[in-house]
Amino acid sequence: MFDHLPAAARGAFRIDWLDSRHSFSFGEYWNPKRMGFRALRVINEDRVAPGAGFPTHGHADMEIVTYMISGALEHKDSTGGGEVIRPGEVQRMSAGTGIHHSEFNPSKDEEAHLLQIWIKPDRLGVTPGYEQKAFPDAEKTNVLKLIAAPDGADGALSIRQDARVYASILQAGKAVSHVLRAGRGAWIQVARGSVTVDGETLVDGDGAALDADGKDRTIDISSSEGGEFLLFDLA
Repeated sequence: MFDHLPAAARGAFRIDWLDSRHSFSFGEYWNPKRMGFRALRVINEDRVAPGAGFPTHGHADMEIVTYMISGALEHKDSTGGGEVIRPGEVQRMSAGTGIHHSEFNPSKDEEAHLLQIWIKPDRLGVTPGYEQKAFPDAEKTNVLKLIAAPDGADGALSIRQDARVYASILQAGKAVSHVLRAGRGAWIQVARGSVTVDGETLVDGDGAALDADGKDRTIDISSSEGGEFLLFDLA
């Protein structure tokens, strides 16, 4: 199975300070055919205007990962966590029994551009937590860099789900491969540029779902012009 979701087919939400595109149903956007993919529940591509942001609000029982593409976002939460996240850094917030947080663009002139990702946890009612790590571009260039995984495997952020999230920046003419084990599924999300996945071209904002049904499947990803993307390997 190869299910291509073009960027233009996503849900859209716009107000004066936020331009958000939803790969799956979220907020006022409802699409019963796009309720998520396996444990992956939300991928929102957000552009936040300078000096604006999300006021304090709450979440529970969700693993929330923020991947910065450009600009910066200042995070504060009820656990005492509070950091500015910039490109090359990734944030994980485990909402657990309940957490309140705010996210603001601290710049006076630069837009914040990010992917907000929600992954359903494998257990409910855990203690909320926050974690942020740096994954420099050099570590992601022309490789699949593990950025989130159960128990923080290989230096990744820790998430409570049988899911592994990889980031990659492909230079023009470069390629990577990933073996998807039988019974698992993969979602690929293009952050910028373009990539070719098993012969299908994906551009900025596009996503695609792939399944490995009865046997292992090798996913080949290349780029003729350069591109940055995330790959989710999901149970």
